[in-house]
Amino acid sequence: MDYSLNSRTTTSPSFGIGLVYGLTAYMLWGGFPLYFMLVDGLPLLMIVASRVLFALLFVALIIALFRRWDEIGALIRNRPALRMSILAGLILVTNWSIYVYAVTSDQVIDASLGYFINPLMTVLLAVLVVRERLGRSQWIAIALAVIGVSVIAVAAGAIPIIGLSLALTFAVYGLIRKSIPTSATAGLFVETLGATPIALVYLIFAWTTFQQITDIPEAIALLALAGPVTVLPLLAFGSAVNRLPLSVVGMLQYTTPTMIFLLGLFFFNETVLFGEWIGFVFIWVALIIFTTSSLNKARRRQLVDTRKTHIA
Repeated sequence: MDYSLNSRTTTSPSFGIGLVYGLTAYMLWGGFPLYFMLVDGLPLLMIVASRVLFALLFVALIIALFRRWDEIGALIRNRPALRMSILAGLILVTNWSIYVYAVTSDQVIDASLGYFINPLMTVLLAVLVVRERLGRSQWIAIALAVIGVSVIAVAAGAIPIIGLSLALTFAVYGLIRKSIPTSATAGLFVETLGATPIALVYLIFAWTTFQQITDIPEAIALLALAGPVTVLPLLAFGSAVNRLPLSVVGMLQYTTPTMIFLLGLFFFNETVLFGEWIGFVFIWVALIIFTTSSLNKARRRQLVDTRKTHIA
């Protein structure tokens, strides 16, 4: 997959289509709290296990339609990649569990915090694990984010465990996922396949224990909806990345936490203390600095690539 910035510009005919795909993906992710509100009242593990199972079935349908089973076979035969995929799947399911818990326990704004700071957490992990070097602006952004989280913790009287856990698990998942040479669709299939035995054992137990729930057709339909709800944004995102410069994708990613934050504030009527507002402002300033720095780096890289092309 070609990620060079100069191969996909805003004048490209596919840019508008890519923008639609990107906004669709991030807005669907941003609207997740509304779906989990519909299944609120069901046991948390039942929601997560159903999401694993129905996501596997739905992505299997997509793979069958596009005849991509050879890619699945190649991934399964690659033992190191298979092990990493299973590990990634377990971390992804952990992230899903925390997110569902956040929404169903009226901590939607805490969840938005996790996805606001996720890009910075990802960069920090890259420094610690991959030994990437950061510029001054990026370090300033990380420092401001740390201050912001600290201010929120002091204002709330507790460490924002939900937000930090979501940011950390998704950053670790992204780091592992980046090391696996396969498409997002094939990766999700193997990741959910690895978690399916645990999900099935729980669902078999739950189907008998929670008979009063599992006998309700509406509940089954809502749980089954977890399949397309999980997979469709991923497919839209993959289509967007193929058509858009990564700098644009980087800007669009803030659509999701912004929507989650606004839903928590206005739809779920959660309260944000004055001190928490100050903490969020620190984080938003950090993201502005981080994004501006990333865009400037991308432009400089594009200029260098353009000069090399002219010289060649």
